[in-house]
Amino acid sequence: MSTKQKKNGAKSPLELLRNNSVPIMFILICAVCIPVSGFSPGYLINEILTRMGRNTFLILSLLIPIMAGMGLNFGMTLGAMAGQIGLIFAADWQIWGIPGMVLAVIISIPISVLLGLFCGKMLNMAKGREMITSYIIAFFMNGLYQLVVLYMMGPVIPIKHASIKLPRGYGIRNTVSLLNMRQALDNLWAIRIGGVKIPVLTLLITGLLCLFIIWFRKTKLGQDMRAVGQDMDVARDAGIKVERTRIIAIVLSTVCAGIGMVIYLQNMGNIATYSSHTQIGMFCIAALLVGGASVDKASIGNAFLGVVLFHLMFIVAPSAGAKITGDSMIGEYFRVFVSYGVITLALIMYETKKRIAKGKAGEQLKLDQSEEE
Repeated sequence: MSTKQKKNGAKSPLELLRNNSVPIMFILICAVCIPVSGFSPGYLINEILTRMGRNTFLILSLLIPIMAGMGLNFGMTLGAMAGQIGLIFAADWQIWGIPGMVLAVIISIPISVLLGLFCGKMLNMAKGREMITSYIIAFFMNGLYQLVVLYMMGPVIPIKHASIKLPRGYGIRNTVSLLNMRQALDNLWAIRIGGVKIPVLTLLITGLLCLFIIWFRKTKLGQDMRAVGQDMDVARDAGIKVERTRIIAIVLSTVCAGIGMVIYLQNMGNIATYSSHTQIGMFCIAALLVGGASVDKASIGNAFLGVVLFHLMFIVAPSAGAKITGDSMIGEYFRVFVSYGVITLALIMYETKKRIAKGKAGEQLKLDQSEEE
């Protein structure tokens, strides 16, 4: 690449390929699997729109901590737990449909704020190791969540409805039915075009979150978060309260994750009480990375592209695996392997880029010093 190209910010085809290797890889996988799977275009579009409405809100909740330089927030699982607790209470009080969802969101928000404050304070004690710390915090809080749901709901926290309690009289069943709430949001204002159902209201709510993120980036707090994400020491010298700003980023992410979990579970129509939240963070992070995001840079476009590519692979891989090998489980293993593999690959690429950038910065510093001498 010439010096002139570098000054103009132009990138070589090889650099563009390297920067977008994960989305390109998924586009190629989908291009191979779609014809083999045998699914019709109408079915695939319908599935993608359904999954876009179900998952995008959750994925967008990851953007604010990335902006604040805190990496991929595995602690979003805490918000998912808060959303589930809200839905358990809605099911117990037999409040269904949109009112039940609104109630679940209202219950989840204060729980999400408390969990977000706790998580943010912990992450401030582990600067530079936020991702692994948030991952372990999610495990710790999962144990506390199970203690509350399995032993405290009934004897300590009143649960009236027998259908959601375990036969022993306390604790919540493994599965809580949300059949009376299933797709209440998705079906309201839904339109059908050529057999394809478009969940208009769900996508509008997701669009509102996108507008909020765009607006938030322009606010004083949003600018502070970007400054903290670029360099904490410089931000502190500029008078920004770094620790407070980072806590706010995690709290906002956790609250959004709680609301997103309510949207996700109303689409599914049931709660797997002890397992729904455990993989949600992993799959949302994988989808965001598939869309071309990195540990330190992510956009709304990355979230939407990631939903399409990641879930398209989820739809077609089992069928393609069954047709190629005669065993549909191959496709299941493949998509789980890929979801974890993408996270690993993205983290390796991020660390490699960081080291290359450090090396170049060091060389440039030596060159500047030698010129001064």
